Amino acid sequence: MQTRTTRMRIFVAFSTVLIFSSIQSAWSEVPPGGYAFGIGPTHSATEMAKRWTPIMQYLTEKSGVPLQFKTAKDIPTFQQQMKEGVYDLAHINPYHYLIYHKGSGYTAFAREKDSKLVGVLVVKKGGPIQNVNQLNGKTIAFPAANALAATWLPVHMLREKNINVTPQYVVSMDSVYRSVAKGLFPAGGGEMRTLGAIDPEVKDQLHILWTSKALPPFPFVAHPRVPKEVVAKVQKALVQMATDPQGLALLKANNFKGIETSDDADYDAMRKMNIKPVEAN
Repeated sequence: MQTRTTRMRIFVAFSTVLIFSSIQSAWSEVPPGGYAFGIGPTHSATEMAKRWTPIMQYLTEKSGVPLQFKTAKDIPTFQQQMKEGVYDLAHINPYHYLIYHKGSGYTAFAREKDSKLVGVLVVKKGGPIQNVNQLNGKTIAFPAANALAATWLPVHMLREKNINVTPQYVVSMDSVYRSVAKGLFPAGGGEMRTLGAIDPEVKDQLHILWTSKALPPFPFVAHPRVPKEVVAKVQKALVQMATDPQGLALLKANNFKGIETSDDADYDAMRKMNIKPVEAN
């Protein structure tokens, strides 16, 4: 009886090791096409690919981790995909990071260096709108209801001042800037970094009417299914971009100064803010 029990224990232990090893192997296996790196659609799909595909190629070469640029047709779709854990790695706003950290397990590992997230309201340069009070009763362009800097911050500022506006969602911040420049809307909500990265011919037609208080910058995040050693390699490659002429040029093309390491604790201050979507999607 003792021998049979011992053999059974050995069999169970061996089986457990095999199962655990299989799970580890499956989680360590590189996804077909590489790890999906999700970037929110702040610009048109063509412009997004132009800006981010070279970065993914650079990071793949420097880190040895195959990365594939991914985005969505609009911000609400991107947010839903983050909720579902579609992306292995991603670059998202700090408010949604808190949501997806809690709900999907994404964890911050890097963020833009020497930067803050600042919301803006822009109007056409030389146009009739000179102060925010003149926006009362107007229809204003915004990228999406849940865009933190571009929608939530300016809309809540307007509400606090009893300025009533009608939000019109136009898919991306790029669309906001171009629509305002064309005179299709009297004003639009955006974010300082994306405004700085817009085509000069569009930017030169815009005037910043209002800027928000600064919030922590967008974090780079990883889904828990991505092995820690993979995240560490990507993190190292991101941080070292600013020390390499090629990497620095890619950063500047996206209006980044550099990237530094980060973790979940860096966004504790955001947790103390009572931030809610402007309206449900």
